[in-house]
Amino acid sequence: MLLEDTDRIFRNLYGFHDSGLKGAMARGAWDGTKFFIQKGHDWIISEVKTSGLRGRGGAGFPTGLKWSFMPKADARPSYLVINADESEPGSCKDREIMRNDPHLLIEGALLAGFAMRAHTSYIYIRGEFFRERERLQRAIDEAYEARLIGKNNVHGWDFDLYIHHGAGAYICGEETALLESIEGRKGQPRLKPPFPANVGLYGAPTTVNNVESIAVVGDILRRGGHWFAALGLPNNTGTKLFQISGHVNRPCVVEEEMGIPLRQLIDEHCGGVRGGWNNLLAVIPGGSSMPLIPAELCQDLTMDFDSLTKLKSGLGTAAIIVLDKSADVVKAITRIAYFYKHESCGQCTPCREGTGWMWRVLERMSRGEAQKSEIDKLFDVSKQIEGHTICALGDAAAWPVQGLIRHFRHEIEARIDAYQAAHRQAAE
Repeated sequence: MLLEDTDRIFRNLYGFHDSGLKGAMARGAWDGTKFFIQKGHDWIISEVKTSGLRGRGGAGFPTGLKWSFMPKADARPSYLVINADESEPGSCKDREIMRNDPHLLIEGALLAGFAMRAHTSYIYIRGEFFRERERLQRAIDEAYEARLIGKNNVHGWDFDLYIHHGAGAYICGEETALLESIEGRKGQPRLKPPFPANVGLYGAPTTVNNVESIAVVGDILRRGGHWFAALGLPNNTGTKLFQISGHVNRPCVVEEEMGIPLRQLIDEHCGGVRGGWNNLLAVIPGGSSMPLIPAELCQDLTMDFDSLTKLKSGLGTAAIIVLDKSADVVKAITRIAYFYKHESCGQCTPCREGTGWMWRVLERMSRGEAQKSEIDKLFDVSKQIEGHTICALGDAAAWPVQGLIRHFRHEIEARIDAYQAAHRQAAE
């Protein structure tokens, strides 16, 4: 079953209607916001916990639980930081929210900020998002003008919302590097502990959430946590923005229930795989950092955190990159490896040295200029990078390489055989 239109949260995802305050209010935004605030901090957190909402930025950590870590009585100010960096290749959902339904994000920020006793929030927006920033700033100005946010607003909770424009660095999507960037320093991840909920922005308690995670809060409270929990699958509840690109007939961003079968998602919304389902080679299910899944495992695959974890991959941001049989899968992963080599901040030795080493080896393997014994060595080095860095960029660089070797080792070996055969023939 596809998601019913009545259950959609993002009702202006494609920008067909007014993105301003009047249009947003006509679609239900800002309805009952004061009532929710009057219910209290703990009631909002409880409803979000009941909904089963898990972070939509990739990690999938329970949102309500994350909010509950914030201190309830602390002399320091609390901050909500919204991660709108969206630099994961393949991911393109948050920009649609900021462009076309920005008031859902602003209302969600107020409610989440109140729940965590934060009077100030920063939206850290990706450096390349110029138009998105303009649209979002216009919506924030409208909210201030209508006294929906700001000092002495109509909701009774003083709340200031600021946009901080990044400079296009992928590493600043990592929450502590993002905080460093806001503070005016080089975007490099911090050691944890201390965690941001204790020592975050400007040394104060801070929660960092993804744009989509915050934008759904208003509708969860309006319709109840149980409504959201009834959608999707157990432990994988609610709706999700899926972004499908690559070798499909109609690439798109679409809101669907968590746990929708991959094939149904591609066939119903994208017009199928280019050349038909039997032409499918592999799928990268959650943005470029997730290990690919070969076609034979995609037939009955459902798009949720748990199903993909069982296949040694992950839902990530639900940015699905489809590869058909015309794709050179070794070159594709080599290009992804170059991206992570380029975006490594260089703070941790395994990542700084390992990402470049993996890319150089894959460059040779894509041409067949390697020994078969190097395949195991490459896998072993990727394991030395994974889990041995301050942040998850090392993991993000290692996982695509591991997925390639796990499922397409034969492709690398065939390339090596062909290269060696051609050189033997030339020598003779």
